[in-house]
Amino acid sequence: MRSRVGRATTAAVLGGLLAAGCGSGNQDTASSAAGKDGGSTGGFPVTVTDCAGVRTTFASAPKSIVTSNASSLELLLRLGAGDKVIGTGFPPGKGTLPGELDARAQRVKVLSDTVIPKEKLLGSGADLYIDTFASMNMGGGMGDAPTEEEFEAAGIKHTFLKSTACAAMRKGPVTDLTAVEDDITALGAVTGTSAKARELVDGMRGKVDAVRKAVGGTPESERPTYFFFDYDAGTKQPMAVCNRQVAHAVITLAGARNVFADCDGDYKQVGWEDVIARNPDWIQLGVRDRGSESANDKAFDEARGWLQSNPATKGLKAVQEGHFLRIGSEQTTIAGVTNADTVESIAKTLYPGKAGRR
Repeated sequence: MRSRVGRATTAAVLGGLLAAGCGSGNQDTASSAAGKDGGSTGGFPVTVTDCAGVRTTFASAPKSIVTSNASSLELLLRLGAGDKVIGTGFPPGKGTLPGELDARAQRVKVLSDTVIPKEKLLGSGADLYIDTFASMNMGGGMGDAPTEEEFEAAGIKHTFLKSTACAAMRKGPVTDLTAVEDDITALGAVTGTSAKARELVDGMRGKVDAVRKAVGGTPESERPTYFFFDYDAGTKQPMAVCNRQVAHAVITLAGARNVFADCDGDYKQVGWEDVIARNPDWIQLGVRDRGSESANDKAFDEARGWLQSNPATKGLKAVQEGHFLRIGSEQTTIAGVTNADTVESIAKTLYPGKAGRR
């Protein structure tokens, strides 16, 4: 889950990780193996970089991987490398992943329901730790994140999902899914599953290209305005999705205008007066997956009901017109294959005559 930790990334990323390596282009993805057939033994050595451009080289595929949260775990499962995962933090709730992916995810050892404690991570026996958040001190009695020297002493290579970990430091708005595709390509190269990575990326591009063809010609001034309502982040003070978060790219690619596109960073707490001033045409009810369709429907209903009954929001144009989208948080704000599905879903709702029916 992006959840409680994801929105803290902006403030928590250590100053040592500079913005230099965090553009949204496909630079620094994975050299050596990215263009080779991803068998289980070919394509090595592979070199990847972190947010600051520091290089990590793999002579062979890792055998024991720990993931910081469900996003990197899901990508490894989709790549066919899930059998190498020996533990995770922030595990996916039961039923939150589709079909067999969920069954496989539930078999992965949970090292922590939140951030993995430092000593447990260093003693996990992993040879690779995939970090979705970037280095941070989470506090709360869990201790500091390991230093790079401590990772090295424990024999653990430390890599990142750069589309998420580097988001707050990215130069300029993110308006496409290139960084997500780069993460998938890099993970495929590192785990020896480059062929599957290319298949996943090609599938994403096909969906996004179809939406771009259908709605891309719509003038900016005619595109509907859009607010991602992070219901689970709390209703007292809304959490805005800013222009360096992957959700901004999803919204933009779908032919909408993020009402907080002028916010530089990944997330920012705003006031309801700010939402009212922007008066969005559409509101996405961004609730986190509860593990079943009925539980999700209940959560969507609660989010909608709150907007309709709250004095500060019931007069919003989107609320008055019933312009709500029931699309979960994870597939919108967490970098992954389903970002492209969300682009499709939003476009079909906002442009039913062009991008398909609702």
